[in-house]
Amino acid sequence: QVQLVESGGGSVQAGGSLRLSCAASGRTSISYAHMGWFRQVPGKEREFVAGITRSGANIYYADSVKGRFTISRDNAKNTAYLQMNVLKPEDTAVYYCAADTSALYSAQVARRGAHYEYWGQGTQVTVSS
Repeated sequence: QVQLVESGGGSVQAGGSLRLSCAASGRTSISYAHMGWFRQVPGKEREFVAGITRSGANIYYADSVKGRFTISRDNAKNTAYLQMNVLKPEDTAVYYCAADTSALYSAQVARRGAHYEYWGQGTQVTVSS
């Protein structure tokens, strides 16, 4: 079992930055899990943002955030991060981190929310123009 808690959300103006954290606790260290970030706007489907493999060797991004967002992890701290720069109003959403302990994790798999077993409660990010 893994419990995930996101933090770092808030309100910023367009062009600003935020750093989200996803702290894990429980019987399983996140070093055994691939980690993903997703976001969701009310009335819309959950959207993949970024994913990172257990070791950090492979990283995947949605086209909409590539070049602006950076996913990272610190297995020693049991924490994953999402650095968000040059934020746009369309980045406004609730952001969720998720953990996937399965063996297979590819660019295609990372984008499937159903593949992740554990989810945080979400943190709101609001970007004003």
